[in-house]
Amino acid sequence: MKKYRYLLFDLDGTLTYSHPGIYASIRYALEDAGRGEPTERQLRSCVGPPLVYSFRHIFGMTEEETNRAVVKYRERYSEKGLFENAPVPGAKEILKSLKSAGYVSAIATSKPKIFAERIADQFGFTPFLETVAGSGTDGSFPTKGSVIREAMRILRAGKEDCLMLGDRRQDAEGARECGIDFAGFSGGYAEEGELEAEKPVFLFSDFGELKSRFSL
Repeated sequence: MKKYRYLLFDLDGTLTYSHPGIYASIRYALEDAGRGEPTERQLRSCVGPPLVYSFRHIFGMTEEETNRAVVKYRERYSEKGLFENAPVPGAKEILKSLKSAGYVSAIATSKPKIFAERIADQFGFTPFLETVAGSGTDGSFPTKGSVIREAMRILRAGKEDCLMLGDRRQDAEGARECGIDFAGFSGGYAEEGELEAEKPVFLFSDFGELKSRFSL
């Protein structure tokens, strides 16, 4: 396998199973907007993409409705949803093993950086990460590509040395936009065939498999 130095991990659906808090916060925002109960498929589709994309394209909200929905979502998420979350089995261990082997790991997530940092602390990821890159609550870094680019800037990482690891097509699209390779985690929130369609350099179903890929 190609030798990488910098490994950029998605957060939701890759390092953590965060859907309980996300689903509840989406419902909270939709209820405020007078919308009905979302379907399971709609909720699942919200895990990964930026919030603005989800409210605009999955729920068909106007720009004004979307802006309010994002505020209401974060109102609940910052207090409760953040902690309705669990690490993917083996996540902390793989980050520790990668660091011991000389790799540089970072988080690159569409989740606001302030929330991602708290989650990384909560689950003990932080000591094994070089940085956490995420979106800004002020609207900065609104796409996965922009988040990945920011992580690469902080790390001073060249394209040929980077690998993005994630569970949704947005991770693959962002990697492609930045000119880096993508590996897909099939144990996350992707729809059937979603990751295969993005032609990742490889797929992995758990962190034991990833550990073998890197000969750890």
